[in-house]
Amino acid sequence: MPGQLYTLLRELAAEQFGYITTRDAEDLGVHPDRLPKMKERGTLMHVSRGVFRFRDIPASPLDQYTEATLWPLEVRGVLSHATALDLHALCDINPSHIDITVPRKFRTTRTPPDVLRVHREELPAQDMTWHQGLPIVTVRRAILGGIEQHVGWNLLEQAIDTARRTGRLTIGQAVELRAQRNADAPSAVDG
Repeated sequence: MPGQLYTLLRELAAEQFGYITTRDAEDLGVHPDRLPKMKERGTLMHVSRGVFRFRDIPASPLDQYTEATLWPLEVRGVLSHATALDLHALCDINPSHIDITVPRKFRTTRTPPDVLRVHREELPAQDMTWHQGLPIVTVRRAILGGIEQHVGWNLLEQAIDTARRTGRLTIGQAVELRAQRNADAPSAVDG
């Protein structure tokens, strides 16, 4: 019968699509060395440095996003930019990377996986929300991120229209975002 430490770790992992980090273990009062030992016993799979997954929790279509948000270890990354536009189903974007935003002060010596694009910015609490258990920027902030990334004009217009039509943006926010998009659009005249 599994012990109390196992139960604590598994309960948290169940909320994170089966994933657990060494930082999570420490936060629960479990020495992080327990995770590699659980891997040796076949309970966990090693995903990346400091990130493990319970073998008996079924995979999810959101696994790659969960791994991306947990990759920083010291902080939880927030899904953002084109990735957030896609997950919020705002437009027909098909990002080639997973965008996460971490605090500016976050530093690591590790190279991010090729699929991950890391942005550094201080996100205010009102710009963050949750999507199926994953930290993600709000619809408005996702569109602003798309503008910053110079996502195509038609995709941004589709995102604003979709968000407005589904009640996720006010008229004022839509006007503000269109003005921002137009101000950031590349000039048609070479300087």
